[in-house]
Amino acid sequence: MDLGLRGRRALVCGASKGLGRACAAALAAEGVLVTIVARGEEELRLAAHDIGCSSGMPVGYVACDITTEHGRSAALASLPHPDILVTNAGGPPPGDFRDWSRDDWLAALDANMLAPIALIRSTLDGMINRRFGRVLNITSAAVKAPIGELGLSNGARSGLTGFVAGLARTAVRHNVTINNLLPGYFETDRLKALFDARARQADIAPEAGREDELAQAPARRFGQPTEFGAACAFLASAHAGYITGQNLLMDGGAYPGTF
Repeated sequence: MDLGLRGRRALVCGASKGLGRACAAALAAEGVLVTIVARGEEELRLAAHDIGCSSGMPVGYVACDITTEHGRSAALASLPHPDILVTNAGGPPPGDFRDWSRDDWLAALDANMLAPIALIRSTLDGMINRRFGRVLNITSAAVKAPIGELGLSNGARSGLTGFVAGLARTAVRHNVTINNLLPGYFETDRLKALFDARARQADIAPEAGREDELAQAPARRFGQPTEFGAACAFLASAHAGYITGQNLLMDGGAYPGTF
């Protein structure tokens, strides 16, 4: 299927590795002019090179901290009028809420709620004026089924979800959609860090915790980043203009609810 994206411009955050990189690669493969953003310049440069080689498309990159105003300004200076915005920032660390300070909460909100909102605010009107726009927020399956030790993430990402729910209904009349991608367990560095943290708490080997989780997973496997990238590309496509304000849960059936 031709997704109708050739020549569009996309800004993809947190894209030096993991799910952000998978989204950038999927979009570039569809002929999108992608600019990727992350904090580590060397890893980002290599990602841009690899994605460019595999897609045949030029890939720009900006090394910055997207959770700061300065970082967002740098990213948008490089690509001031994106047609597609993929927001993404590393999740806050797991832990016990009794140990989290006000600063911990503010950092989580800055990264996983306020930074995406600021990026949307900077790009949405341009999309509306051009009569095409796609905003994809990478959040978490924890928005649907909260994970105890990820309270910082649960709270911040749920706040973003609530904000998007209202805004999406006002933008869609202009062919601008806003949706959220909710990943469950995908084979990323973030997943390894989660299993490592659980292992330390339970005094078990990380691999034991991983195998236990696999045994309980309906799919009997974890997701692959390429699967996630493909879903992102479709929601960004010309064919997805009637889908907005939705939370696409990608967890291999782990969430047991009907709704």
